[in-house]
Amino acid sequence: MQNDIILKIAIDSFSMYIQRTTKMLDGLTDAQLAQEVAPAKNTGHYLLGHLIAVHDNLLPMLDMGESLYPQLVDVFLKNPDKSTLEKPSIAELRTQWTAVHTFLLSKLASLTFEQLLEKHTSVSAEDFEKEPHRNKLNVLLSRTSHLSYHVGQLALLIHSK
Repeated sequence: MQNDIILKIAIDSFSMYIQRTTKMLDGLTDAQLAQEVAPAKNTGHYLLGHLIAVHDNLLPMLDMGESLYPQLVDVFLKNPDKSTLEKPSIAELRTQWTAVHTFLLSKLASLTFEQLLEKHTSVSAEDFEKEPHRNKLNVLLSRTSHLSYHVGQLALLIHSK
């Protein structure tokens, strides 16, 4: 019973931030997302792609299948906003945002508490034995915190023109 509560808290927290971010994104125009969140900082366009790429990579990391959009890694994880790489359109990213989170949240909903305590795929069995906190729960918590940080940045675009 206690473990089910911990599982629910972790998944509900991530899901709540996804819902809040989706609501915020739905309220931002493409023109607002094209702007930098602050002078010489990332654009909302880049942050949207970055978050999709990070969350899409949760699928293989949590052993839930392959990434849906592996092409986003180079553009939004390995290179900065100002790189010369061509980015997908904001409209395309909005569609990918919905798709990756619909799929990811359905996969998370099927996890058991015991599965959440298993090692993630980026840690070796030997390292996991020494550091059992390097588990799927830890990854989910860190991605929730990461999302929260970027939601704060995206909020700066709300009053931009």
